Amino acid sequence: MAQLFVISAPSGTGKTSLIQKVLDEEEASKTKLGVSCTTREKRKNEEEGVAYFFLDKEEFNQKINEGNFLEYAKVFGNLYGTPKEWVVSTISQGFDVILELDVQGAMQVKSAYPDAKTIFIIPPSYEDLKNRLFKRGQDSEETIKKRLSEAKQEVISGKDFDYLITNDDFDLAFIDLKYAMYSNADINKGRKELTKKCLSHLLDQSSSLH
Repeated sequence: MAQLFVISAPSGTGKTSLIQKVLDEEEASKTKLGVSCTTREKRKNEEEGVAYFFLDKEEFNQKINEGNFLEYAKVFGNLYGTPKEWVVSTISQGFDVILELDVQGAMQVKSAYPDAKTIFIIPPSYEDLKNRLFKRGQDSEETIKKRLSEAKQEVISGKDFDYLITNDDFDLAFIDLKYAMYSNADINKGRKELTKKCLSHLLDQSSSLH
C-alpha cells in the first residue's frame, strides 16, 4: 500500500533540500511530491499542475465549501491548499506522496488522513537556525526574528510527530529521513539520542518564552 508522508520543519532547517535529495534516490522512484492549489498569480516559469494548480478565489472557496482540501491556509494574502482528490488518486495508483507543509497543515492532514506518516525536522539549536537564516540571505533581520519566534512555537507542536529528525549534518539527516520513509528498521539509536537531547534543549528555550 502506497504511503502519505507529511514533512514539516521550521523555516531554514533544510527540509526542502532534504526532500529533493530523497526524491533523487532509487527508493523514491514511485514517490511524488504533492501539488498544492493556490490563488496566487502564476509566475512565468511555472507550469500548471506541476508545483501548483492555479485557481481564482471563487474556485478556491468553492473547494473549501465542498470539503475538497486535506488542509488549507492563507499565507501573505494568498490561499494555499492540498487537494484531497489528487492525493487519494495518486496513492491509489501506487505512488507514495510527500506533502511539504507547515506544522498546522501537517496536523490538519493527520487528522483527515490518520494513516499519514508525519516527520518533523529540527535544527540542533536555535543559534544554528539563526545562523542558517542569516547565511541564506533571503530575509531581513526583522523577518529572521519573526521566523525564530515561529520556530519555537512549531517545535512545541512538532514534538508529537511520528518521526523526529535532527539536521545537524545534512548527509546524516538525509539517511535518517530515508530510513523513516522507506525502511521498516528504526532510525539509528545514536541519532535518536541526539534528537532527544536537541529537542529537550529546544523545548527548554521555547518554554522560557511563556
